[in-house]
Amino acid sequence: MAIRFYVDADLLGLAHLLVQVRADVTYAGDPGGTGIDKRPRDPSPVQPGDLDTEWIPRIAQQNWVVITKDRHMASRPWERDLIVDAGARHIRLQPSPGEKMRKWNQLEIVVGQWRAIERLVDEPGPWIYVATRTQVRAELTPPA
Repeated sequence: MAIRFYVDADLLGLAHLLVQVRADVTYAGDPGGTGIDKRPRDPSPVQPGDLDTEWIPRIAQQNWVVITKDRHMASRPWERDLIVDAGARHIRLQPSPGEKMRKWNQLEIVVGQWRAIERLVDEPGPWIYVATRTQVRAELTPPA
């Protein structure tokens, strides 16, 4: 199965869980391998320590969707410009108000919204969607 999702280093614990059950997910430094379903997964082209300016365009070129918890990416002009210029596609996980973003909460959001996330895979970028327990909504969409 081809990789379709890249989990940002800010969600490394979640990434380690997802690659066990999804052969289409990778993360920085992923050596590849097989999950519990025995489907092979290629190594990641992104290494730990790669700068955003290096890996975001590389992931966008692969046409992968990034899953992250970086709540500032749409408000930092340089990062927003990088996402737009690369045509990148990001899903940002957001916890409920007053809740910390622990692994369980991350997993709960991703699994609960997985079908909505998968529907976005074929949408051309650049875009950023926010996934919560109850919805997936646009935060940045391509210019019309």
